[in-house]
Amino acid sequence: MAADWLGSLVSINCGPTLGMYQGEVSSVDQTSQTISLRQPFHNGVRCPVPEVTFSAMDIKELKFLDIQTQSGVSRASAGQGVLSDPVVKSSGQSGQNSRGGYPANNTHSTTAPITILRKGPPSSSSNRGPNQATPKKNGVKNGGGGGQMRLRDDECFGADMDEGLDTDFDFEANLALFDKAAVFSQIDGTDCNGARSRGTPGGERGTPTRYRHDENILEVKPVVYRQITVPQHGGKEYCTDSGLVVPSVSYELHKCLLASAERHGLSLERRLEMTGVCASQMALTLLGGPNRLTPKNNHQRPTVALLCGPHVQGAQGISCGRHLANHEVEVILFLPNFVKMQESITNELALYSKTSGKQVASIKDLPVSPVDLVINCLDCHENGFLRDKTWYLAAADWANQNRAPVLSIDPPVSGKKQAVEAKWTLSLGLPLPLDGGEARVYLCDIGVPKQVFQEVGINYHSPFGCKFVIPLHST
Repeated sequence: MAADWLGSLVSINCGPTLGMYQGEVSSVDQTSQTISLRQPFHNGVRCPVPEVTFSAMDIKELKFLDIQTQSGVSRASAGQGVLSDPVVKSSGQSGQNSRGGYPANNTHSTTAPITILRKGPPSSSSNRGPNQATPKKNGVKNGGGGGQMRLRDDECFGADMDEGLDTDFDFEANLALFDKAAVFSQIDGTDCNGARSRGTPGGERGTPTRYRHDENILEVKPVVYRQITVPQHGGKEYCTDSGLVVPSVSYELHKCLLASAERHGLSLERRLEMTGVCASQMALTLLGGPNRLTPKNNHQRPTVALLCGPHVQGAQGISCGRHLANHEVEVILFLPNFVKMQESITNELALYSKTSGKQVASIKDLPVSPVDLVINCLDCHENGFLRDKTWYLAAADWANQNRAPVLSIDPPVSGKKQAVEAKWTLSLGLPLPLDGGEARVYLCDIGVPKQVFQEVGINYHSPFGCKFVIPLHST
């Protein structure tokens, strides 16, 4: 049975004089008690000869690095001999029969110690017999009372796991099995031809209805776009970006609405503050918003010229200028000198004087170069004769020649062409039927409650949504 060991890899320790040899077993001679290794290595260096033969008396220790046959594993691991049938022995020691097969020639020899480092690949560990041992740490063979436990460990962990590692994974073949069109059609709710997969749940094919992420799955009532109705038509209608209709109202109805709101606590001062906040927010947006008003642009602070008259509309403009100055905008307020002014004007001027804004009473003191924005609050709803005043004409002429865009706050309905050509107009609460030419109309929320609208005969639903200032479009 010496042929069972042929091809196994062994390590032979011949002592400190001859050193260590490793190689593949090429032959075992039972008669002369020799073993030969092909392609040997001596102390880790390949030998210059193709084969080396060792006598049993030179071998101090033999280790199996790789056993090629199951029968060899069984015999060697059971400790019944060295190199299967041939007995490799150390000199000067008594011999013994490794398998009872033949007697040793040297009566003073014993078997050299064996260490099995790795088993061969022949069969699954689940088919091992009771005498088959598993590798042991530090080269110690199985045996003793723990054999049953070690056998169970071998059955669990001793299976050869290297059998399937020689086959490379075929990425192209597996990628060809992936039908991208079918997968994305399921995600998008479409079939492979691009048609929408629609149907009722539990339909003919039993497939549920599929919806896009921006589709509403709840049934809703039809949208009513005319949510604001007025007792009498004001002459013009506007619509918001979402399509809601906003009718205009006459100045008389608008005046009644503000008076009713004032009776319920929305005083003139509160209305001025709300108008100033909304107008300043719109002006800041027109000036560039966050792209212009940043700490890095302190050297390019926008300049706004504010033209105001001695009336409530002028007070609204002063309130707007105060908020703009608080937001680091350079504000220049033009207000002519009058012997007596309204209380709302004097109160707003007192607050404005606490800001960094400037105030001038002469057109000559206004900037000669173009400013970033002109805010026009010269006109009054009640007194149309102001348009004939010298200061009014001079201020309107300066605004038209400055070449800066103009925002008009709460302009009146005069039936005449506006003295200052505005690019934008801002109405309060509900728009008036303005003849603003090319000016774009905006509407601001000044905080009038819904029931106050109802008191003056207006059926009102807020068109502002999440904003306080919205654009209006002529219908």
